[in-house]
Amino acid sequence: MERDQAKPLAPVSDLPSSDDGEVALHLKQVRRKKFVKCFGSVAALAIILAVVIIILIFTVFRVKDPIINMNGVAVTSLELINGTIPKPGSNISVTADVSVKNPNVASFNYRNTTTTLYYYGKVVGDARGPPGRAKAHRIVRMNITIDIIVDRILASPNLVMDVRSGMLTMVSYSRVGGRINILNIIKRHVTVKMNCSMTVNIFSQAIQQQKCKRQVDV
Repeated sequence: MERDQAKPLAPVSDLPSSDDGEVALHLKQVRRKKFVKCFGSVAALAIILAVVIIILIFTVFRVKDPIINMNGVAVTSLELINGTIPKPGSNISVTADVSVKNPNVASFNYRNTTTTLYYYGKVVGDARGPPGRAKAHRIVRMNITIDIIVDRILASPNLVMDVRSGMLTMVSYSRVGGRINILNIIKRHVTVKMNCSMTVNIFSQAIQQQKCKRQVDV
């Protein structure tokens, strides 16, 4: 009986409080809301960055084809017999003014340029230009000197007709191959080709007419 009377009661402070539980629940909800907001902000930023990158890839960073142009061709050396027929064993020197335009935001590094001249389907001369680099949104111009083998022109049955007309019809083929590298992410190999048909005045040694067609291989 005395033992039961001596047994102490639990202090009021040790009993669970409903207020403490509500505070803990409130803090948990606050943390959850902050996490959701933080995660939502990060996800929204990631989506915005992805959209911006996609837009840049298809607009600013979109790889565009380089453009090659034949600005002009000049006959710098031509020896004629009686002012009409090229001298056998001599060479005709032709200087081609070729330019490469790079419309991209990155540089275009190209290898050796090649230019070949044809007279009625037969190769009568060719030349190689040095490798180079066309900076972003820039134009690189180069003069390529081509030595034409006169004996191959004299062997053509069409020469007599051309001499009578005073016009020498020739075709040039130029080729420039290289690579465009944008931030080491977007890389593209391109080869620009150009065919030009030209008519050279035998007497004035000037180009009377010229038509060019371009082609780009990737």
